[in-house]
Amino acid sequence: MIENIKKTAEFLKKKITAIPETGIILGSGLGGFVNVIENKIEIPYSEIPNFPISTVAGHSGMLIFGQISGKNVVAMQGRFHYYEGYDMKDVTFPVRVMKFLGVKNLIVSNAAGGLNPEYKAGDLMIINDHINFFPENPLRGKNFDELGTRFPDMSKVYDEKFISLAEEVSKEIGVKLQKGIYVGSTGPTLETPAEYRMFRLLGGDATGMSTVPEVIVAHHQGMRCFGLSVITNESEPEDKNKITTHEEVQKIAGEAEQIMSKIVEGILRKI
Repeated sequence: MIENIKKTAEFLKKKITAIPETGIILGSGLGGFVNVIENKIEIPYSEIPNFPISTVAGHSGMLIFGQISGKNVVAMQGRFHYYEGYDMKDVTFPVRVMKFLGVKNLIVSNAAGGLNPEYKAGDLMIINDHINFFPENPLRGKNFDELGTRFPDMSKVYDEKFISLAEEVSKEIGVKLQKGIYVGSTGPTLETPAEYRMFRLLGGDATGMSTVPEVIVAHHQGMRCFGLSVITNESEPEDKNKITTHEEVQKIAGEAEQIMSKIVEGILRKI
């Protein structure tokens, strides 16, 4: 695995002109965020050695290098999911590569279902903690000390400085941000009413099928992490007439994309 990570990183280093400091992972319906990146170098996943291929609508499958607010970044326009059939090491492989490229910060976005009854569709939620409901941990198996410690502490995964900066930016642009706990589970089925109630009882505010594996691996490597969820539906577990579709999720996420872009741009400007 280490050899594959190094080979992929070396391939990408030959394609770029500046070392990225911040990595950004874009979730369902949020791929248009890349329009704020300047001086772009775009590399399709299909051309990158050892990279998986994204198979989900709304995930374009492009690695993009450039600048946002004067800071060098690398953005994943489309991520990989456990439900696509990839194992956790495939899902998190790009985050490993980011570290070997020199990335120190990881900003993760996703489209998430609302569990907190106070949340409305279109709200943005800062992730301040998560619950790992996946059946596998991406760190399972042999540990490589040059990647991180065998038993990483998970008490402070989401960087408090990034959270504070996001709150500052939200006040400056007049946008209210929610703040809560993200529950990550496998999918691809959306939650049943009973599962919605269970996740809420466990303390979750939003739920989705990504983010947790990537953040675990980033934290394992010593990267500073910030997570932002677009709430794509309100918590209505007993409404039998309410059907949520992937197309609806993409639409609502797309509508919130401009605000998310301003938040991320503001954070990068301030760090």
